[in-house]
Amino acid sequence: MKNPVGPILRMGDEVEQVIAAIEDDNPDQEIEVIDRGAYVRVQGEDRVVLTEETLRRYLGGEFEIRSLETMMSSFAGRVITTSGSIVWEKISARRAASAGEGVKA
Repeated sequence: MKNPVGPILRMGDEVEQVIAAIEDDNPDQEIEVIDRGAYVRVQGEDRVVLTEETLRRYLGGEFEIRSLETMMSSFAGRVITTSGSIVWEKISARRAASAGEGVKA
C-alpha cells in the first residue's frame, strides 16, 4: 500500500465491529488490518471513511461516533471529523481538493 491512512485502535470488545463498519463504508477499497496484539492498525489507500450510521448498525443505535476517539490510540493521515463521520485521508489529497475548490471560486 503506497499511501496508507486510517485509525490505530486499542484492542477491545468492539474492534471487530468497527473494522466491519469501515469495510462497509469503503466497499471499493482494500482495507488492510494489521493485528499487533495490543492494537490493530486499520488502513486503506489515500482515503478511509467511517460513518456513525454504519457504526450504529454494528454497535447499537446509541453509539456516538465521538466514542470512537476513546478506542483510537493514533492514526495515519489527516483526520476530518464531523458529527456524522470520520475521514482519514492523505494530506496531499486534501491540499489538492482545496486547490481545486480555489479554482472554482
